[in-house]
Amino acid sequence: MSSAAPRFPLGPFTPYGENPIMRPRGDSWESSNLYNPAAIVEDGQVLLLYRAHAEDIVSHVGLARSDDGYHFEREDQPILSPEHDYESHGCEDPRISKIDGTFYLTYTGYDGTTAQLCLATSTDLHSWTKHGPILPEGFDTFAPVSGNTGRTWSKAGVIHPNKIDGRYFMYFGEGAIFYATSEDLIHWTPCPNDQPIYTPTKGDWDEALVEIGAVPVQTDDGLLIFMINGARAGEQTRVDYRCGQIAIALNEPTQVIAKMTRPWLRPQTFEELNGLVSNVTFVEGLVWFKDRWLAYYGQSDTTLAVAEYVPGRDSYNA
Repeated sequence: MSSAAPRFPLGPFTPYGENPIMRPRGDSWESSNLYNPAAIVEDGQVLLLYRAHAEDIVSHVGLARSDDGYHFEREDQPILSPEHDYESHGCEDPRISKIDGTFYLTYTGYDGTTAQLCLATSTDLHSWTKHGPILPEGFDTFAPVSGNTGRTWSKAGVIHPNKIDGRYFMYFGEGAIFYATSEDLIHWTPCPNDQPIYTPTKGDWDEALVEIGAVPVQTDDGLLIFMINGARAGEQTRVDYRCGQIAIALNEPTQVIAKMTRPWLRPQTFEELNGLVSNVTFVEGLVWFKDRWLAYYGQSDTTLAVAEYVPGRDSYNA
């Protein structure tokens, strides 16, 4: 991913004036809710792999393409749908990396009770090989937050496409954030469940949970910049989800060395304050495209939006 010398924190980002850029449509598989997209640039286009579902709330992953990053043409049918017991209630919240001609898609397989971080691979974005859940049974990314153990629960994996010290790193987690390493990008070894690298901040905007967002941006001065999501109880709603950033140094890839002290995006518009899960901005896609950064996010689990950062703009005002 090329860029105009990214630095931490990345931004400022400004929500696009014509958001939402995608909404549910028709009476099909994407008729009720459409949100939480992965993003990647291919052949001069921005591609979004987005989560959507009908009233049954069984999620599928769809594919949309854009020449300008704002206006998208969707394929009629989903490219990834539930097939197995572990994902019987949905294929949710994708993130994507391309490495040596292969797309590595992480997503949440949900069976109605348990969420598990899963992996699928493809060379054409249409024919997928599913590798199933990739973390050990009993790994619970909420355990450091809740204090409870014994449950299996995991979500949200982003794979850094370049090796660090001869290994690939994946950063993952909802509740707290962890890392895992791999030699082959298929089999992953996580850090200990009781040793997350990032946890919620008591009394802050992310005091209830943190969740990894988009695939990291590598800076010229040796940092990986991660979009993250954080939540706390809302004043009038059960949640308040906002978007922040953290940084990890390439020479210490298991330690968070910096964080934004306030979010760069928070719920403000009607769509962000009203929806399936109200009061939510949730980022999962980030690309460098046509001299700007584009961050794609879900609005209240119902619509899909974008914020842009053109290098040279003023400081944060979120």
